[in-house]
This record gives sequence, structure tokens and C-alpha cells, in this order.
Amino acid sequence: MVERLPESGKIWYNGEFVDWKEATVHVLAHGLHYGSGVFEGIRCYATAKGSFIFRLREHVDRMYRSAELYKMEIPYSKEELTEAIKETVRINGLDACYIRPIAFYGFHHLGVNPAGCPVDCAVAAWRWGTYLGEEALENGIRCAFSSWRRIDPNTLHVTAKATGHYLNSMLAVHEAKEQGVDEAILLDNKGYVAEGPGENIFAVKNATLYTPAIESSILPGITRASVIELARDMGYEVVEKSIKKEELLSADEVFFTGTAAEVSPIREIDDVPIGAGKRGEVTGAIQRKFFDVVNAKEERYMKWLERV
Repeated sequence: MVERLPESGKIWYNGEFVDWKEATVHVLAHGLHYGSGVFEGIRCYATAKGSFIFRLREHVDRMYRSAELYKMEIPYSKEELTEAIKETVRINGLDACYIRPIAFYGFHHLGVNPAGCPVDCAVAAWRWGTYLGEEALENGIRCAFSSWRRIDPNTLHVTAKATGHYLNSMLAVHEAKEQGVDEAILLDNKGYVAEGPGENIFAVKNATLYTPAIESSILPGITRASVIELARDMGYEVVEKSIKKEELLSADEVFFTGTAAEVSPIREIDDVPIGAGKRGEVTGAIQRKFFDVVNAKEERYMKWLERV
């Protein structure tokens, strides 16, 4: 069963903190009807050195880039939003949490053109464990290729993290659950591997990492970029390329990356075991390095951590 959000504490909403249940939106808000919003998913980690937010600046930068692609002007500076995110964690007394900043067109009129609608902004934070389950980090998950294709760059700005885009993800997740697996894998419109509904994907073959290129309709993930850098620093070769379904099925290892999913092994796709059908050696090494980094155990990567 999916865990219900806590409905307690404070949410930063249009510049001030309000009680959780008071952070409401009008039923005729433009964003509700047309999916006209942008957002981020960010994690804060509790470490022996204190609480740190992982790659906060990069997440804020991406949120503003997403807004620009949809010609949305967020009415707060990056510095103001960054401080609002940190203060939301502080005011709720959280040492580790998931953080959701969002900007969307609010209530004014309901024409498709949002001109004249205000841009509302909010930041919420709550405790949230591993997205795909704690066991997934060690044992891996079961996936299936979705019959739904990843949205195409000729249709929408696929590199934006926009609210309406996730209808595509929702369809893929529903289908995966109906098939009795944990998560879906979407292909692009050319039939190449794209990503999961909320994750980027990596394959390992002969100790080389492969991940779909930007041209495969992927969202350029911040965790994805972090894993690429970490892997190369660890001595692994990383190749960004178009990946066929068959290449994924014949890989030695496959894993997802994402703010929510972190580094999650995939043990099976379409009933085909991947490698030995469990977390592989390379995945395990990268996963350990990643968690050392977010837990402030790697001085070299402290630049990625923002103290709360």
C-alpha cells in the first residue's frame, strides 16, 4: 500500500509558511486543468556531519530552465527559492527528507493560453524512504517494457521536468502494476530504450556502463549526471548512446538512477533475468560510492552537498 503523506507541519506557499492543510489551490487553477507547471524532487540526507541537501543548486537551476522552456516566469529569484527550500526543511524539524518545490499557473482564466494567470510557487518536505522499497536496493526489482512510448521532443520539451509530462509516466506505471512487476521501462519513438517512469537507466556490459543519450527522449537526470561522474572517477568507462531492447536484456547488469530511486538494481526485465538475477558487482560498487557521497563520507564530493 502506498504511504499517505503526513498532512502536518508547514509548507512554503507564495512566500510564506502556512499549515499543511491550508496550502490549497483553486479548482479552476490553470495548472490543474492543463498540467502547466514545473517541479523538482530533491533529497536531504542526515549524516554524521549534519543534514545536507544533495545537489540543491543544480535542482533549482533545472527548475528554472524547465520554466523557461514553457515561457513561465517564476516570481522569485533562485536565491529566494533556494533559501525557501532550506527553511522548509528547518521549520519542519526534518533531518532527512524528500523535498518538492513546484511552480504552476494559478487561478485567473481557463483559456489554454496562460497569459494573465499568476505563477504560484510552493515547497513541501516530508520523510520518504526508498522509492522502490528498501529491499530493492539490495535485491533489485522486476521490470517490463511498456507498450507506451516516452514523449517525443517534437511533441513536448522532454528535457523539462513539467507536471503534465507525467501522464505518460502514469500510464506506464499502471501497465507495469497490472503485469505484476515493480516498474516500467519506456522506449522512445524510434524503439530505443529511454528511461523509467521517474528514473534514468544504465546497463553494464563487460564492466563498461551504457546509458541512453539525450537524443533518446530522456530527462537529463541530476542523479544520472552524478553517477556518470562517479563511475568515471572510479575508473569505469561510461558511454552515452542509443540502446536497443536486446542490449538491455543481454546486459550483465542494469540499474535505475533518480532522486527518489537513488541507485536501484534491476534483476529482471520481461521475465528475463539480468546477469545473475541479482545486484551485480559494478552496480554494488557504484551504489556504495553514491551513498558514501550523499552521507558526506567523501570529501571530494562535498561540493554536491548543501548544508541545511
